[in-house]
Formats: sequence, C-alpha cells, structure tokens
Amino acid sequence: MKKIGYPVGLFLIACLISGWLSISNKYIHKTQWLLGTWENKTSRGSLFETWKWVNEMEMSGKSFYINNGDTVVLESIKLVEEADKLLYIPIVVDQNNGQPVRFEMKNLTDSAMVFENLSHDFPQVIAYRMIHNDSLVAEISGLRNGDERKIAFPMSRVND
Repeated sequence: MKKIGYPVGLFLIACLISGWLSISNKYIHKTQWLLGTWENKTSRGSLFETWKWVNEMEMSGKSFYINNGDTVVLESIKLVEEADKLLYIPIVVDQNNGQPVRFEMKNLTDSAMVFENLSHDFPQVIAYRMIHNDSLVAEISGLRNGDERKIAFPMSRVND
C-alpha cells in the first residue's frame, strides 16, 4: 500500500478547510448590499446608519445623527454569522441596561432580511429591504403596550 505524500495531504487538508469556510459564511455575504452609509432625512434632521466588514463572519453598524457638529451614536450593531445562523445584535444607548439584544434571522434573500426576537419588549422584528442600489427601507415592528406598531425608515445611500 502506498502512502499519501506530504504535499498531497496538505492539499487535501487545505481543500477541506476552504470548503468548510465557504459553507460556514453562507448567509452574511448575502447582506453585503447593506455596506456603506445610509441617510434617513426627517423634519428634525438626518439619521445615519453606516455598515462595514469586521471579518468574513461579521459586519458592524451604527446609527447616529449629527447635532451641532457632534456625532451622537444611537446604537451599535453587529451582524454575525455563528452556528449556521445569522444574528442581528444591537446595543441601544439607554436601553436594556446597555446590554446587547439578539435577533435571529427569520428570512434572508439577496435584497431583504428579517430578524426576530419575540421575547424583546419592542421591537420584536427588525427588517431591511433594498429598493435599489441607492435606497433601502429599514423597519422595526411588533407589539408595544399591547398595540401593533410598525416604524419605517426609508434611507438613501450617501456617497462616501
């Protein structure tokens, strides 16, 4: 019986690792259309949301507004693929004792994503839908004080 040579063995191991990596991040790359900076213009000013890659399994985002030249962060967000799930994990200023809240992917396509946490007070659902390459709608919804609520944030891409 012939032994497999060292180079062939290394090649097989590299192929297995490569295959595992491409399978393990099958969800997060469907969200790359979210990358960049987005603006929601309102009568009270502009709300911004910005997204960037952290690594192959994670994106980070933050929502903020600019007040008298100062950036006021409202929340920081992680979009993480772990254990064959995609998670949306916000930390909202002055909410949940500064602790992250995990929302699990319920639906994901090439142009939309929906996350849910039914045990959270409000929102229970967070969704993003791409309209065009330069526009999207972010939406939070669920029950608040026994009433169904839905708040939409139409956003346009900001040219960085």
